[in-house]
Amino acid sequence: MKLASFVCAFAMGAALLPAAAIADDPNDPTMRSAAARARDSAIIKRMNQQQLAYVRQRDARNRPTYRVRQSDRDAYADARAEHARKMAAWRHAVAACNAGRWEYCDN
Repeated sequence: MKLASFVCAFAMGAALLPAAAIADDPNDPTMRSAAARARDSAIIKRMNQQQLAYVRQRDARNRPTYRVRQSDRDAYADARAEHARKMAAWRHAVAACNAGRWEYCDN
């Protein structure tokens, strides 16, 4: 029973280990000639270009196609301006509190 458990655990552990990449084998006999390496490089370059084209098409399909209305832009600009005013007031209060004006200090 213990042997079966050990064998099972060993097999599971071996299955989880990464396998060596055969494509990068420096001893691969088919990649010894310059022509074979150039052919392999051209194939990889073509595959990379195809994948890049696929990703660009996918991203173009998934890109949102809405236009922001001017009123939304104006509302956003107003909200940012209001936030900037509140931050300026807060910074003024902090500076006054640090200067000893206790009426500007919160509890």
